[in-house]
Amino acid sequence: MTRTFKGLAAAALLMLVVSSVQGAQLVREFRGSNNSTTPSFTVEAPWILDWRLDGDYDQLVALDVTLVEAKTGRHIGQVLHTKRKGNGVRLFNQGGTYQLRVSGSLARWTLKIQQLTPDEAKFYTPK
Repeated sequence: MTRTFKGLAAAALLMLVVSSVQGAQLVREFRGSNNSTTPSFTVEAPWILDWRLDGDYDQLVALDVTLVEAKTGRHIGQVLHTKRKGNGVRLFNQGGTYQLRVSGSLARWTLKIQQLTPDEAKFYTPK
């Protein structure tokens, strides 16, 4: 291996490590297995809801998540409805102080609120 190639490989590895540290910043994480309203959290736009749903049954699980303005209790809208195990992300382009109302059926759920930079949001792919 040439000295130049080793230097380039080391530089590429360093850039990869630095870019992963600068990724989405975790604001809050919520876990549960029943119906719940989360504590409030404050985010700036853009941000994502990174969700995961698991359960003991393949066909009987369900998860509904509604976004609520924390200060007024105003219903913003349903942000997730699923009847199967899995995971995904949802991008939001408006900041504020919110809560999530979670309704789960035979489910174990995890919801992560992550702050993004505008550049990171450009690479967002819904799933």
